[in-house]
Amino acid sequence: MSTLVLVEIEEGRAALVSRETLTFARSLGGEVSALVVGPAEGLPEAVVADCAEQGVTTVYTAPTAPSSYAAAAWATIIEAALDASGATSLLAAGTPRGNELLAHVATRRDVAMGANVVSVSSVEPLQVVRQVVGGAALEDMALGGDLRVFTVAGHAVEPAAAESVGAATVSPVAVEIPAGDLRARLVRVEGHDSGDTSGLTSAKVVVGAGRGAGGPDGFDGVIALADKLGGALGVSRVVTSLGWRPHHEQVGQTGSRISPDVYIPCGISGAIQHWAGCASSKTIIAINTDPDAPMVTKATYAVIGDMHEVVPAILDALG
Repeated sequence: MSTLVLVEIEEGRAALVSRETLTFARSLGGEVSALVVGPAEGLPEAVVADCAEQGVTTVYTAPTAPSSYAAAAWATIIEAALDASGATSLLAAGTPRGNELLAHVATRRDVAMGANVVSVSSVEPLQVVRQVVGGAALEDMALGGDLRVFTVAGHAVEPAAAESVGAATVSPVAVEIPAGDLRARLVRVEGHDSGDTSGLTSAKVVVGAGRGAGGPDGFDGVIALADKLGGALGVSRVVTSLGWRPHHEQVGQTGSRISPDVYIPCGISGAIQHWAGCASSKTIIAINTDPDAPMVTKATYAVIGDMHEVVPAILDALG
């Protein structure tokens, strides 16, 4: 049994979600290899080091990869790496790209694909638990056959180094890309001013605010609390829809997915779309006037009260 993991690159390193996926892959047993789409010449040394730390035996590259992203072409490369590695499991992070590519491969290989898996309940036969309905529910799924294909939900596990460093031998995979695979491809990337979400998605503490803020001037307290705790501010969809705060601060199904040690949602009812973005938080401390609000009932702890009274009291207590 062996596993091939598609690794995405972010700021010259294996992306955090890819390192999480590599850690997850080790729970399946057997050897773990990685695929980074692109030529070996452009492969950052830090990515190879990240893979080695995760116990990866071989890092496959693709010297004939197209210069721009093309899902069908990348799927062809993944299939070539699968054949070269002899892997019986194919994993990727549950990013838009990871889900798209593994769906291509699963369709070509005529096997089932599991998306956004959070845990494994049985290895033989493989039984996984995955997020569905935007993360509001969990589903058991059996993945049988000669090839098991699934993506791993972001922050399902903490990335952890393997007990022994892997060789991480770089091995190019020669593959001819059919012209038909390039019919749909990325042709242009344009910048936008929606803001940087990296601080929010990587924060250990997030203080959230929703309609309970009352208006665009109602965020001073939660901003001060976030600063005091060394965290970041996150808001609900209604807040950005009303124009009270910028979209890059939004947490939820159409915003950022967070996994902080502590999440403090203030005046947020906890609609399913918002819960999809914060369900991975380790501890949730809800502040809300409604004791029956979904966020309150799902929270680890809850304070029933007006955020404009509770938050200042917390700040006074913290000094």
